[in-house]
Formats: sequence, C-alpha cells, structure tokens
Amino acid sequence: MDITAAVALEPGQPLEPLTVELAGLRHDEVRVKLAATGVCHADVIARDQVYPVPLPAVLGHEGAGVVEAVGAAVTGLRVGDHVVLGFNFCGRCPSCAGGYPSYCAQFGAHNFGGFRPDATSPLSLGGTPITGWFFGQSSFATHANVAERIAVRVPPELPLHLLAPLGCGLMTGAGAVFNVLKPQPGSSLAVFGTGAVGFAGLLAAKVAGATTIIAVDVVSGKLDRARQLGATHVVNSAEHDPVAAIRDITGGTGVNYALDAVGVASVFTQMANSLAVRGHGVLVGAPPPGQEARLDIGTLLNSSSPRLSMVLEGDALPSEFIPRLIRLYQAGLFPLDELVTTYPFSEINTAIADAEHGTVIKPVVTF
Repeated sequence: MDITAAVALEPGQPLEPLTVELAGLRHDEVRVKLAATGVCHADVIARDQVYPVPLPAVLGHEGAGVVEAVGAAVTGLRVGDHVVLGFNFCGRCPSCAGGYPSYCAQFGAHNFGGFRPDATSPLSLGGTPITGWFFGQSSFATHANVAERIAVRVPPELPLHLLAPLGCGLMTGAGAVFNVLKPQPGSSLAVFGTGAVGFAGLLAAKVAGATTIIAVDVVSGKLDRARQLGATHVVNSAEHDPVAAIRDITGGTGVNYALDAVGVASVFTQMANSLAVRGHGVLVGAPPPGQEARLDIGTLLNSSSPRLSMVLEGDALPSEFIPRLIRLYQAGLFPLDELVTTYPFSEINTAIADAEHGTVIKPVVTF
C-alpha cells in the first residue's frame, strides 16, 4: 500500500514528505496505523549521519498507534489494539533471553542498520528499498510494519500522543533511575541535561523519594521548568562550576546518584567528579563515536570510589516497563502532559528544530 512518510534524503537537510510503498505483512508482524511519534535525539543524529544510517531513510522510533492488521503467526495482539512501539531486539541472544533486550548482541544492526537481517525493508521509494526498519519501526510515517515483540499494548482510553515517548526517551531516563541507580528515599541525585530524558530521570527520582534533586543545564528556561517539576536546586553550568555548586548544595559530600543525559565527554567528567563516596553515576546520553572523557582515576579511587555505568534504553524490558510508567502516569506521579508538545505531521521539521534548540521538552508529531 502507498503511505506518507517524512524521508531523510540528505545529511542535515529537512525531511521531505513523500509517498512511499509499504510492503505486505510478514507472518510475525503487525501493521500499525500511527497516531503519534515522538522526536528523539537519535532521529537527529541519524539524519545528520553522526550514526551512519543508510539514506534515504524514514526515521522515527517513538511510535504509538492502533493495530490495523496482524500476521498469521501473531498471537499476542489483535486488530484494534492500541500500542506503543519500543526499541528493536533479536529476542534470542543471551541478553534478550535474560530479560535485558537493550543489550541485545545485535542492537546496532536491529536499530540503526535500517534493514532487516535478510537485507529487506518494509519500505520502498520509487520501487527501490530504503531504510524502513529504523529501530524496527521507522515511525515518521502514517503506517509501519513492525515485529510483534516491539509492540506493547496500552490502555485504549489514554491519549496516544502522550504515551508515544515512553517507547524510548522517557523510558531511557526513568529506567536509568528506577532500574540502575535505584535511589534510596532521602538521598540526593543530580541530573545533567534537562531534555526529555533528563526530565524523565528527574520525575523518577522524585517518585523514588530522593529529597535533594539537582538539575544542571545551560538554559535558564529549562532550569525554571525543572524547579516546577520537582528539582529542589538548579545549576546553570554556563555560569557556575557544576561540581563546586553540587558539593556546596550537598554540604561538601557530593550527590549519591547522578544521571548524564547529555552525552558530552566534559559533562561525563563533571558527573563523575560530583559523586559522593561510593556514589553511582550513569551515562544515558548518546555521544558520537570517538569521544574520550578525562578522569583522574587515582583521585577518584582514593577520594570517593564511585561506580560509573553506561545504560542503554533505561536497562528496561519494554513490555514490563512501559505499563509501569503508564500506571505512574495514571496515579498522577509521572505527568506526561507536562512534558509533551504536539505538532501536526506536516510540521515535523519544526518539531525537530525545536527539539535541537531546547524550545520544548518533548516534541511529538501527530497524524
């Protein structure tokens, strides 16, 4: 069938609305009519070829919509189900079998390769296959054929434009806090970078009972928003040394936990140096290949002995974790409506630009 998609044709250039061909369903796939798709940093770095996804490409990996058709082997979903689409994984390697699909042995190929392992794609442009399997979904389009394993059923009464970002960005930030850091009630936590991922981490820290929550960024408006959403302190790192500021806020000890949602080497160093004795910091931001962070490992070892972790997709199992976040939203503890700004699909390039400039927290295009 012919569908409409926003296609990346050249690195760094606006996406083009084009008619593309969607192939027939495979036996283990479902066809989803998209209602909304979040815009995420990974879409931008793929468009700009920081991560060299084959172009032309239909990007988008925070899709949400309604199941329109199911393949012959699909057993867990039915036509009419509302679903959020998560990241892609093979489902067979030791990490997937152990319940950690974000560390799938084929994560790179399944999410950034653009094509299925057999070199086919669900999408074609002018009869030529193009990248149509970005994160297994390529959801900057009106429809997507996806493997059943990445589609998570969600309550039909909830707005899909609010749930879409749970498939990647919000799962990443909240999952890093809930699943990896696991802050204790009464503890302190710093969030470096107040984009969607950082805000999700901030909200998770608040739910977990952290009582000192420090937001660090260079944009004063985002820091004001962080205060409104639960940060007890903010630090503008364009004006102040964040390590010194954090140690001042915590009485000289540093924070028990920290989240780097930026993905810049110098920020990772700041995060590590802001940790208290036996503190735990995680990197979830996506740095370009080749970045090296400078750490004085001798001083860190003898002064605080922190733990530093690299975390993909919030260390989450989407089929379990997305419903968990939805329950928090329903309980009023994870205010998705405070994070999301919607744009019609025709304004997708504006949504991407606003994401890059930090104008909004989480842009979501709607169909």
